[in-house]
Amino acid sequence: MTIRVVVADDQELVRSGFAMILDAQEDVEVVAEAGDGAAAVAAVRELRPDVALLDVRMPVLDGIEACRAITAGSACRTVMLTTFDSDEYVYEALHAGASGFLLKDVRRDDLVHAVRVVAAGDSLLAPSVARRLIEEYTALTARPAAAGALPARGLEVLTARERETLLHLGRGLSNAEIAAALVVSEHTVKSHVGNVLAKLGLRDRIQAVICAYETGLIGIGGAAGSGVGSGAGSEVSPSGE
Repeated sequence: MTIRVVVADDQELVRSGFAMILDAQEDVEVVAEAGDGAAAVAAVRELRPDVALLDVRMPVLDGIEACRAITAGSACRTVMLTTFDSDEYVYEALHAGASGFLLKDVRRDDLVHAVRVVAAGDSLLAPSVARRLIEEYTALTARPAAAGALPARGLEVLTARERETLLHLGRGLSNAEIAAALVVSEHTVKSHVGNVLAKLGLRDRIQAVICAYETGLIGIGGAAGSGVGSGAGSEVSPSGE
């Protein structure tokens, strides 16, 4: 199955570079390029792609508002492109429905991998983006927008092993890394992750990261809270499958 993609960035060289990389893949087709958020939304509505790559800062309509419009009006999944150090409010894209975040200096293979992961229904955070996202979010949880990530139910609905899984999700670990930390199979980890998301009413792994911090399971400095063992280190790793 071919993954249909819209690439939106107001910098033509960046936009065309990403489009060229993706179009070179046998299973990916770039169906449109857009130079601003409004054009990206229009392209998604007309062409119904599987994935939209959106620059956070674009004219006419920024990436966050474009993401909100796209996720509210279509089944297209979105990946935000950012430099992050200069994008103070990127974390708000979580509440707009973004499924992934990539830095603009992403490697070619990681860009392609991200599109495939998100198209398959999963979510993805680049390690440095995850670290910054956590810092931004935990520092600004008083904002009204933060309410969207609160779990629908308390952590008491989780088993001890599911709480451990959420702890590792909060640190950005992949399924393989969680499996190693818990000494179980990746298949078992996938079951735990699915249970965590379902029981807490979370959309994806990205919301699980925020939930782990917002509920105090992990402290702002990355330490485990609520009586949960330390497990793996606090360094954030890629969250893939």
